[in-house]
Amino acid sequence: MDEVLDKVDPERAWAALVASIVAVFGLGSVLFHRTVYVEFIWHYFWGPVYADSEGASCVAWADGQQRLLDSSECASLQNNPDRLADIGPVAEPGYTLVSEVGYVVVLLVALVGVMFLLRRLDIQRYRTGFYALFPFMLFGGALRVVEDANVAAIRAGVDQPISYPLNTLLISPLIYFTMFFFTLAAVVVAVQLDSRGYVDGFEYPLAGIGTAALLSCVGYLGYLAGTAEYVYFHPQVLAVVLVGATLAAGLTWVAIDRFAPEVNRGTGLIGLVLIWGHAIDGVANVVGLDWAAELGVHYGDLGPKHPVNEAIVNVTGAVLPASITHYTGTAWPFLLVKLVAIVLVVWIFDENVFEDSPRYTVMLLITVLAVGLGPGTRDMLRATFGI
Repeated sequence: MDEVLDKVDPERAWAALVASIVAVFGLGSVLFHRTVYVEFIWHYFWGPVYADSEGASCVAWADGQQRLLDSSECASLQNNPDRLADIGPVAEPGYTLVSEVGYVVVLLVALVGVMFLLRRLDIQRYRTGFYALFPFMLFGGALRVVEDANVAAIRAGVDQPISYPLNTLLISPLIYFTMFFFTLAAVVVAVQLDSRGYVDGFEYPLAGIGTAALLSCVGYLGYLAGTAEYVYFHPQVLAVVLVGATLAAGLTWVAIDRFAPEVNRGTGLIGLVLIWGHAIDGVANVVGLDWAAELGVHYGDLGPKHPVNEAIVNVTGAVLPASITHYTGTAWPFLLVKLVAIVLVVWIFDENVFEDSPRYTVMLLITVLAVGLGPGTRDMLRATFGI
């Protein structure tokens, strides 16, 4: 058995796995259309994307007609199981536990493929590569806000700047693929520039590409704020989130350095970046869910999009009396959970992990940062531009 495994090419095995997954769901969608495609793929993955792209509260399958419904119609369906069975399934924008598990599986498979690619590109400076990819995390969140501006256009009764189906490339989960291929192309270009002697290190052009993309995206949102009636500009939100996250991350880092320095021995300053990125997500959620009105921001529904976030908000509201949550809000425990969770992650990545597999370790750290800083940037900019 060991001899057989030794002869297996890992890259070919990975390609065969990906092809098998695509074949299973492709053939399943044809042979068992209702069960595989409608009840699973459409219900949990494509339906939410379509509803989000059209600014609907939910979308009903309706024998393939994909009927877009407003909030009152969605609530009526939930209260009428018989009608729901006839018209369903019904998908709402956002995430479910099923879709999140699916995204995690896809992410892990993609990470293995990226690791093979990095090995072929012969990238060695992993830690500097981490910092070079930092602007791409911010760009991903900002790019998602461009689609939020599209939805704001629908609510304002004007044409979308980017219409369906092109705007689906900016909605989860497709935006992950959009960002993946954009970043992949940037890495290949940067490595080629380095290998041909045009630059002294791939990280410099890579960081430059990411920064240029981020500035272009934010500049476009700023243009909309100055020309469109449905986009605003609230710099106080940006200031509060950035200052709040920096303070939270700084205090956490100081506490680690003083009371448990072994936590960050493996990651070093990368650990601080990770904590800051997830603090952005936590503070942006607290500001968006509880303090937007106090900061002068009034926009559409910014309810929790993730089941964990929603559960924390619901539990806080159920446990604490209204006399307290009236002043504190219900989202603040999410920030504490984010900080505790990311500190534990930093602790896991000790010196031994880096020594055993530095390439894969840095890839995992990039992923950990992206899943916090990307959504956090989106929430921060969405509130900043009032969309």
